[in-house]
Amino acid sequence: MNLRRLFSIVLKELRQLRRDRLTFAMIVGIPTMQLLLFGYAINLDIRQLPAAVLDQAQTAHAREVVAALAQTGVMDFRYRLQTPQQLDDLIRAGKISAALVIPPDFERRLAGQNSDTQPWPRPPLQIVVDGSDQVVQQAAAQLALLPLQKLLDPAVATPTKNVEIVNFYNPARLAPVNTVPGLIGVILTMTMVLFTAMAIVRERERGNLEFLIATPVSPFELTLGKVLPFVGIGLLQVTVVLLLGVAIFHVPIRGSLLDVYGAALAFIVASLSLGVFISTLAKTQFQSMQLAFFTFLPQILLSGFMFPYAGMPRPAQWLAEIFPMTHFIRLIRGIMLRGAHLAELWPELAALAVFCVVTLTIAVLRTRKRLD
Repeated sequence: MNLRRLFSIVLKELRQLRRDRLTFAMIVGIPTMQLLLFGYAINLDIRQLPAAVLDQAQTAHAREVVAALAQTGVMDFRYRLQTPQQLDDLIRAGKISAALVIPPDFERRLAGQNSDTQPWPRPPLQIVVDGSDQVVQQAAAQLALLPLQKLLDPAVATPTKNVEIVNFYNPARLAPVNTVPGLIGVILTMTMVLFTAMAIVRERERGNLEFLIATPVSPFELTLGKVLPFVGIGLLQVTVVLLLGVAIFHVPIRGSLLDVYGAALAFIVASLSLGVFISTLAKTQFQSMQLAFFTFLPQILLSGFMFPYAGMPRPAQWLAEIFPMTHFIRLIRGIMLRGAHLAELWPELAALAVFCVVTLTIAVLRTRKRLD
């Protein structure tokens, strides 16, 4: 082995890497992004869950309990409700993840819990949680361990169970019920973005763009023509996941199947538009793979699929709102598990539509039928 020749090859590769600015940026960008996401944005402590209070007792003790639970920071009481129907509607629409219910006989239950002779059979408090989100179930379990008397009087510590957890939509707390709908978003994100980004770049690499130059195809028609075939592929993938999820894991589909495919179609178009945008930035298929991977990680980590969205700091939540997978997770869980309609989840659809318009507009403006 000749060290001089070896050094020449190494030097040549380093110079080539320096010319490839995108690859050089990925070398620094990917570990930086992972460090920031895991070290700053990903927080396993569940905080500020959107919640509501249904206080049917209206007593001083009840108000003290609400204030004490609010001080824990786990739940953010955004709504004061009057009827159980309002609670059902808010959870179904995804506006709250949990609710504290104080029954009319709260004082009698509280007194019964403190009685040694004849304890009251029902706990004084209820926490209703959205069982379609496993993270919310974990938060409620933490709150259920808090002794009510200790909240009212820190000098008293009693192991008495004072909170009853009512789990909507997933009473058995089966993990696949939570994960399978989210996996639809993960699978579509990985395939749609990558396939589209590589497909358009491949046309440029293989020289097929030369044939398109001689045709009257506009940049919009070229972009749309490359995207449409993958829409069918994406819907096929959704069908496969739904069939396997129902047949093997018994995941329910409580909402309309048409709404499920409508939400999936909106997300597929958003993912494809991201792939088209990436293709305008990459010059090679390898670069398109790098850029696609660069978008995978933040979407999966910040969307609420793996880690609690409510536990993230505000800047991370703002970043998560940009990505389409965040909105699709809310859509698909709301429809499949809570039986919500698309009309009830219109803010998430609107966010996907805005994302599609912005990314496709930029991609079309950047698409040129020129070899240079």
